[in-house]
Amino acid sequence: MSASSNSSCIFCKIVESTMPCEKVFEDEYVLAFLNIRPEKPGHTLVIPKVHVRNIFDCPHDVLCNVMNGVQEVARILMDDGATAVRIVQNNEKPLQEVFHLHFHVSPH
Repeated sequence: MSASSNSSCIFCKIVESTMPCEKVFEDEYVLAFLNIRPEKPGHTLVIPKVHVRNIFDCPHDVLCNVMNGVQEVARILMDDGATAVRIVQNNEKPLQEVFHLHFHVSPH
């Protein structure tokens, strides 16, 4: 396991392909996959491939890469028929459930 992952983090396991996911988008820095508990069909999570707990701990370059991924997923959802997208990001309890930085991108 690389120094940039956390062995107990489910999102790190998804990045390492030891847990399955339905990929929506991937590049060198970011992975986007369908949420297993979607608010609507197409609800996608966008995460950095390196383990970062939340937005407060996120280096600027990593956050920029993640935001590029968020924008790409939003475009994908719009191209797939959404009329709008919601983008949400939570930090710390009680809002954050998985402590690996992630953005929710939901079609509407």
